[in-house]
Amino acid sequence: MARTERGPSITVSRPRTATRSVESFAEGFESVAQNVATVIQGKNDAIRLALVCLMAEGHLLIEDVPGVGKTSLAKALAASLGCTWGRIQFTPDLLPSDVTGVTVYNRATGSFDFRPGGIFANLVIGDEINRASPKTQSALLEAMEERQVTVDRQTYPLAAPFMVIATQNPVEHEGTYPLPESQLDRFLMRIEMGYPGRTAEIAILDTHAGGSQALDQLGAVATDADVKVMINLAKAVHVAPSLKGYIVDLAEASRRRTDLDLGVSPRAALGLLRAARARAASISREYVVPDDIKALAGPVLEHRLALTPEAHLRGTSRRDILADLLGTVPVPTRSN
Repeated sequence: MARTERGPSITVSRPRTATRSVESFAEGFESVAQNVATVIQGKNDAIRLALVCLMAEGHLLIEDVPGVGKTSLAKALAASLGCTWGRIQFTPDLLPSDVTGVTVYNRATGSFDFRPGGIFANLVIGDEINRASPKTQSALLEAMEERQVTVDRQTYPLAAPFMVIATQNPVEHEGTYPLPESQLDRFLMRIEMGYPGRTAEIAILDTHAGGSQALDQLGAVATDADVKVMINLAKAVHVAPSLKGYIVDLAEASRRRTDLDLGVSPRAALGLLRAARARAASISREYVVPDDIKALAGPVLEHRLALTPEAHLRGTSRRDILADLLGTVPVPTRSN
Protein backbone atom coordinates (compact mmCIF):
# COMPACT_ATOMS: atom_id res chain seq x y z
CA MET A 1 0.00 0.00 0.00
CA ALA A 2 1.43 3.38 -0.94
CA ARG A 3 1.71 6.31 1.38
CA THR A 4 1.41 9.87 0.10
CA GLU A 5 3.68 12.53 1.59
CA ARG A 6 3.85 16.21 0.77
CA GLY A 7 6.98 18.31 0.57
CA PRO A 8 7.17 22.07 0.09
CA SER A 9 7.34 21.82 -3.71
CA ILE A 10 6.01 18.44 -4.79
CA THR A 11 3.56 15.73 -3.83
CA VAL A 12 5.12 12.28 -4.01
CA SER A 13 3.84 8.79 -3.43
CA ARG A 14 6.28 6.16 -2.25
CA PRO A 15 5.76 2.56 -1.07
CA ARG A 16 6.36 1.79 2.55
CA THR A 17 9.47 -0.19 1.63
CA ALA A 18 11.03 3.05 0.35
CA THR A 19 10.25 4.72 3.67
CA ARG A 20 11.89 1.87 5.58
CA SER A 21 14.94 2.18 3.30
CA VAL A 22 15.53 5.86 4.04
CA GLU A 23 14.89 5.20 7.73
CA SER A 24 17.64 2.58 7.75
CA PHE A 25 19.87 5.03 5.87
CA ALA A 26 19.21 7.70 8.50
CA GLU A 27 19.95 5.27 11.35
CA GLY A 28 23.28 4.27 9.83
CA PHE A 29 24.10 7.89 9.05
CA GLU A 30 23.43 8.99 12.64
CA SER A 31 25.42 6.08 14.04
CA VAL A 32 28.54 7.14 12.14
CA ALA A 33 27.97 10.85 12.85
CA GLN A 34 27.64 10.27 16.58
CA ASN A 35 30.71 8.05 16.63
CA VAL A 36 32.80 10.75 14.97
CA ALA A 37 31.33 13.38 17.32
CA THR A 38 32.77 11.57 20.34
CA VAL A 39 36.24 12.83 19.34
CA ILE A 40 35.35 15.86 17.17
CA GLN A 41 33.41 18.08 19.57
CA GLY A 42 31.20 20.96 18.52
CA LYS A 43 31.44 20.30 14.79
CA ASN A 44 28.19 18.49 14.01
CA ASP A 45 27.58 20.46 10.81
CA ALA A 46 31.04 19.65 9.44
CA ILE A 47 30.64 15.97 10.36
CA ARG A 48 27.26 15.69 8.67
CA LEU A 49 28.46 17.48 5.54
CA ALA A 50 31.45 15.13 5.32
CA LEU A 51 29.11 12.13 5.54
CA VAL A 52 26.71 13.58 2.98
CA CYS A 53 29.71 14.04 0.68
CA LEU A 54 30.70 10.39 1.13
CA MET A 55 27.17 9.10 0.48
CA ALA A 56 26.97 11.26 -2.64
CA GLU A 57 30.19 9.64 -3.92
CA GLY A 58 32.05 12.92 -3.80
CA HIS A 59 35.37 14.22 -2.55
CA LEU A 60 35.84 16.70 0.28
CA LEU A 61 38.17 19.69 0.65
CA ILE A 62 38.52 20.95 4.23
CA GLU A 63 39.99 24.45 4.22
CA ASP A 64 40.76 26.32 7.43
CA VAL A 65 43.52 27.67 9.65
CA PRO A 66 45.88 25.28 11.46
CA GLY A 67 44.82 23.46 14.61
CA VAL A 68 41.02 23.38 14.22
CA GLY A 69 40.73 19.64 13.58
CA LYS A 70 40.81 19.26 9.79
CA THR A 71 42.98 16.14 9.76
CA SER A 72 41.33 14.79 12.92
CA LEU A 73 37.92 14.91 11.26
CA ALA A 74 39.22 12.99 8.27
CA LYS A 75 40.91 10.38 10.48
CA ALA A 76 37.84 10.02 12.73
CA LEU A 77 35.61 9.44 9.72
CA ALA A 78 38.00 6.82 8.36
CA ALA A 79 38.22 5.10 11.75
CA SER A 80 34.41 5.01 12.05
CA LEU A 81 34.09 3.07 8.82
CA GLY A 82 35.43 -0.42 8.36
CA CYS A 83 37.12 0.62 5.13
CA THR A 84 40.73 0.73 4.08
CA TRP A 85 42.25 4.15 4.44
CA GLY A 86 45.56 5.80 3.81
CA ARG A 87 47.24 9.14 4.26
CA ILE A 88 49.36 11.09 1.80
CA GLN A 89 51.40 13.95 3.24
CA PHE A 90 51.69 16.41 0.38
CA THR A 91 55.11 18.07 0.25
CA PRO A 92 57.01 19.93 -2.50
CA ASP A 93 59.16 16.85 -3.21
CA LEU A 94 56.24 14.41 -3.45
CA LEU A 95 56.22 12.64 -6.83
CA PRO A 96 53.17 11.63 -8.90
CA SER A 97 54.27 8.00 -8.60
CA ASP A 98 54.05 8.31 -4.81
CA VAL A 99 50.35 8.98 -5.30
CA THR A 100 49.40 6.65 -8.14
CA GLY A 101 52.02 3.89 -7.89
CA VAL A 102 54.91 2.72 -10.03
CA THR A 103 55.87 -0.27 -12.17
CA VAL A 104 59.17 -1.88 -11.08
CA TYR A 105 61.22 -4.71 -12.51
CA ASN A 106 61.18 -7.91 -10.46
CA ARG A 107 64.50 -9.73 -10.88
CA ALA A 108 63.19 -12.92 -9.30
CA THR A 109 60.41 -13.37 -11.84
CA GLY A 110 61.82 -11.38 -14.73
CA SER A 111 58.58 -9.39 -14.98
CA PHE A 112 57.41 -5.88 -14.20
CA ASP A 113 55.22 -5.58 -11.09
CA PHE A 114 52.92 -2.75 -10.15
CA ARG A 115 53.35 -1.27 -6.69
CA PRO A 116 50.23 0.70 -5.71
CA GLY A 117 50.61 4.26 -4.44
CA GLY A 118 48.83 6.00 -1.59
CA ILE A 119 45.66 6.55 -3.62
CA PHE A 120 44.74 2.85 -3.38
CA ALA A 121 42.40 2.95 -0.39
CA ASN A 122 38.70 3.54 0.21
CA LEU A 123 39.32 6.78 2.10
CA VAL A 124 42.43 8.76 1.20
CA ILE A 125 43.48 11.65 3.44
CA GLY A 126 45.51 14.21 1.48
CA ASP A 127 47.08 16.45 4.10
CA GLU A 128 48.09 19.99 3.03
CA ILE A 129 47.31 19.22 -0.61
CA ASN A 130 48.38 22.66 -1.83
CA ARG A 131 51.99 22.05 -0.76
CA ALA A 132 52.60 19.60 -3.61
CA SER A 133 53.65 20.74 -7.08
CA PRO A 134 51.00 21.10 -9.80
CA LYS A 135 52.43 18.01 -11.50
CA THR A 136 51.81 15.93 -8.39
CA GLN A 137 48.39 17.47 -7.79
CA SER A 138 47.39 16.49 -11.33
CA ALA A 139 48.05 12.85 -10.44
CA LEU A 140 44.76 12.96 -8.53
CA LEU A 141 42.62 14.10 -11.44
CA GLU A 142 41.94 10.73 -13.05
CA ALA A 143 41.49 8.98 -9.71
CA MET A 144 38.98 11.53 -8.40
CA GLU A 145 36.86 11.69 -11.54
CA GLU A 146 37.07 8.20 -13.04
CA ARG A 147 38.01 6.18 -9.94
CA GLN A 148 40.90 4.55 -11.71
CA VAL A 149 44.64 5.06 -12.16
CA THR A 150 46.62 4.64 -15.37
CA VAL A 151 50.33 3.83 -15.05
CA ASP A 152 52.47 2.87 -18.04
CA ARG A 153 49.34 2.56 -20.21
CA GLN A 154 47.83 0.04 -17.79
CA THR A 155 44.61 1.01 -16.01
CA TYR A 156 43.92 -0.08 -12.43
CA PRO A 157 40.42 0.42 -10.94
CA LEU A 158 40.02 1.80 -7.42
CA ALA A 159 37.86 -0.10 -4.95
CA ALA A 160 34.46 1.30 -4.00
CA PRO A 161 33.64 3.25 -1.96
CA PHE A 162 36.35 5.78 -2.79
CA MET A 163 36.74 9.25 -1.34
CA VAL A 164 39.53 11.80 -1.15
CA ILE A 165 39.49 14.05 1.92
CA ALA A 166 42.02 16.84 1.36
CA THR A 167 43.03 19.61 3.72
CA GLN A 168 44.67 22.94 3.07
CA ASN A 169 45.57 26.09 4.98
CA PRO A 170 44.16 29.21 3.28
CA VAL A 171 46.27 31.63 5.32
CA GLU A 172 49.83 30.48 4.66
CA HIS A 173 50.84 30.90 1.01
CA GLU A 174 54.63 30.57 1.14
CA GLY A 175 55.73 27.33 -0.50
CA THR A 176 52.22 26.44 -1.66
CA TYR A 177 50.64 25.95 -5.08
CA PRO A 178 47.01 27.08 -5.48
CA LEU A 179 44.70 24.33 -6.65
CA PRO A 180 43.73 24.82 -10.32
CA GLU A 181 40.07 25.15 -11.27
CA SER A 182 40.06 21.64 -12.76
CA GLN A 183 41.16 20.26 -9.40
CA LEU A 184 38.70 22.33 -7.37
CA ASP A 185 35.82 21.24 -9.60
CA ARG A 186 36.51 17.61 -8.73
CA PHE A 187 35.83 18.28 -5.05
CA LEU A 188 32.11 17.90 -4.45
CA MET A 189 32.31 20.05 -1.31
CA ARG A 190 34.58 22.55 0.36
CA ILE A 191 33.90 23.15 4.03
CA GLU A 192 35.44 25.13 6.87
CA MET A 193 35.84 23.85 10.41
CA GLY A 194 35.90 27.17 12.29
CA TYR A 195 36.84 27.63 15.92
CA PRO A 196 34.82 25.64 18.46
CA GLY A 197 32.55 27.25 21.02
CA ARG A 198 33.67 27.59 24.64
CA THR A 199 31.89 24.47 25.86
CA ALA A 200 33.15 22.41 22.94
CA GLU A 201 36.71 23.62 23.44
CA ILE A 202 36.62 22.61 27.10
CA ALA A 203 35.42 19.17 25.98
CA ILE A 204 38.36 19.05 23.56
CA LEU A 205 40.75 19.74 26.44
CA ASP A 206 39.20 16.89 28.42
CA THR A 207 39.15 14.42 25.53
CA HIS A 208 42.50 15.10 23.88
CA ALA A 209 44.70 16.16 26.79
CA GLY A 210 46.36 12.75 26.71
CA GLY A 211 47.30 13.00 23.03
CA SER A 212 45.70 11.01 20.21
CA GLN A 213 44.54 8.15 22.45
CA ALA A 214 40.82 8.95 22.00
CA LEU A 215 41.15 8.96 18.22
CA ASP A 216 43.24 5.80 18.18
CA GLN A 217 40.60 3.97 20.24
CA LEU A 218 37.72 5.00 17.97
CA GLY A 219 36.06 1.87 16.61
CA ALA A 220 34.26 1.25 13.35
CA VAL A 221 30.46 1.32 13.40
CA ALA A 222 29.92 0.59 9.67
CA THR A 223 31.60 -1.52 7.02
CA ASP A 224 32.45 -0.79 3.40
CA ALA A 225 29.45 -2.95 2.44
CA ASP A 226 27.20 -0.75 4.62
CA VAL A 227 28.52 2.34 2.86
CA LYS A 228 27.82 0.84 -0.56
CA VAL A 229 24.25 0.03 0.45
CA MET A 230 23.71 3.56 1.78
CA ILE A 231 25.11 5.08 -1.42
CA ASN A 232 22.61 3.04 -3.47
CA LEU A 233 19.76 4.03 -1.15
CA ALA A 234 20.63 7.71 -1.62
CA LYS A 235 20.50 7.29 -5.39
CA ALA A 236 16.88 6.14 -5.10
CA VAL A 237 15.69 9.34 -3.37
CA HIS A 238 13.13 11.11 -5.56
CA VAL A 239 13.92 14.48 -7.17
CA ALA A 240 11.02 16.27 -8.86
CA PRO A 241 11.61 17.60 -12.40
CA SER A 242 10.98 21.14 -11.13
CA LEU A 243 13.86 20.80 -8.66
CA LYS A 244 16.17 19.51 -11.37
CA GLY A 245 15.19 22.60 -13.33
CA TYR A 246 15.95 24.75 -10.28
CA ILE A 247 19.49 23.36 -10.09
CA VAL A 248 20.02 24.03 -13.80
CA ASP A 249 18.62 27.55 -13.41
CA LEU A 250 21.13 28.28 -10.64
CA ALA A 251 23.96 26.99 -12.82
CA GLU A 252 22.89 29.01 -15.86
CA ALA A 253 22.43 32.16 -13.78
CA SER A 254 26.00 31.85 -12.49
CA ARG A 255 27.34 31.55 -16.04
CA ARG A 256 25.66 34.81 -17.03
CA ARG A 257 27.23 36.81 -14.19
CA THR A 258 29.58 39.52 -15.45
CA ASP A 259 31.53 39.44 -12.17
CA LEU A 260 32.44 35.78 -12.65
CA ASP A 261 35.06 34.39 -15.00
CA LEU A 262 33.75 30.90 -14.35
CA GLY A 263 30.32 29.79 -13.25
CA VAL A 264 28.87 26.48 -12.13
CA SER A 265 29.81 23.48 -14.27
CA PRO A 266 27.50 20.60 -15.25
CA ARG A 267 29.62 18.41 -12.93
CA ALA A 268 28.79 20.78 -10.07
CA ALA A 269 25.06 20.69 -10.89
CA LEU A 270 25.13 16.89 -10.89
CA GLY A 271 27.05 16.90 -7.60
CA LEU A 272 24.46 19.20 -6.02
CA LEU A 273 21.71 16.81 -7.07
CA ARG A 274 23.52 13.81 -5.55
CA ALA A 275 24.29 15.68 -2.34
CA ALA A 276 20.68 16.82 -1.99
CA ARG A 277 19.53 13.20 -2.27
CA ALA A 278 21.97 12.09 0.43
CA ARG A 279 20.92 14.94 2.73
CA ALA A 280 17.23 14.09 2.32
CA ALA A 281 17.89 10.41 3.10
CA SER A 282 19.92 11.38 6.17
CA ILE A 283 16.79 12.86 7.74
CA SER A 284 14.51 9.95 6.73
CA ARG A 285 12.97 11.70 3.76
CA GLU A 286 12.57 9.88 0.44
CA TYR A 287 12.26 13.04 -1.65
CA VAL A 288 14.28 16.23 -2.09
CA VAL A 289 12.88 19.67 -1.22
CA PRO A 290 14.24 23.13 -2.15
CA ASP A 291 15.73 23.55 1.33
CA ASP A 292 18.06 20.60 0.67
CA ILE A 293 19.46 22.37 -2.38
CA LYS A 294 19.76 25.73 -0.64
CA ALA A 295 21.48 24.23 2.40
CA LEU A 296 24.12 22.56 0.23
CA ALA A 297 24.63 25.31 -2.34
CA GLY A 298 27.41 26.93 -0.31
CA PRO A 299 29.58 23.83 0.27
CA VAL A 300 28.98 22.48 -3.24
CA LEU A 301 29.02 25.58 -5.46
CA GLU A 302 30.93 28.42 -3.79
CA HIS A 303 34.48 27.11 -4.34
CA ARG A 304 33.74 26.62 -8.05
CA LEU A 305 32.98 30.28 -8.72
CA ALA A 306 35.93 32.22 -10.19
CA LEU A 307 35.75 35.98 -9.69
CA THR A 308 36.86 38.45 -12.35
CA PRO A 309 39.79 40.75 -11.47
CA GLU A 310 37.37 43.68 -11.33
CA ALA A 311 35.18 41.86 -8.82
CA HIS A 312 38.27 41.18 -6.69
CA LEU A 313 39.14 44.89 -6.71
CA ARG A 314 35.61 45.81 -5.64
CA GLY A 315 35.86 43.43 -2.69
CA THR A 316 33.10 41.17 -3.98
CA SER A 317 33.12 37.70 -2.47
CA ARG A 318 31.97 34.40 -3.93
CA ARG A 319 29.70 34.01 -0.93
CA ASP A 320 27.94 37.29 -1.75
CA ILE A 321 27.43 36.25 -5.36
CA LEU A 322 26.02 32.87 -4.37
CA ALA A 323 23.66 34.49 -1.87
CA ASP A 324 22.46 36.81 -4.63
CA LEU A 325 21.88 33.85 -6.97
CA LEU A 326 19.86 32.01 -4.33
CA GLY A 327 17.86 35.16 -3.70
CA THR A 328 17.04 35.91 -7.34
CA VAL A 329 16.54 32.51 -9.01
CA PRO A 330 12.87 31.53 -8.51
CA VAL A 331 12.28 28.56 -6.21
CA PRO A 332 9.84 25.93 -7.51
CA THR A 333 6.44 25.84 -5.85
CA ARG A 334 3.38 23.62 -6.19
CA SER A 335 1.93 26.08 -8.69
CA ASN A 336 4.90 25.98 -11.06
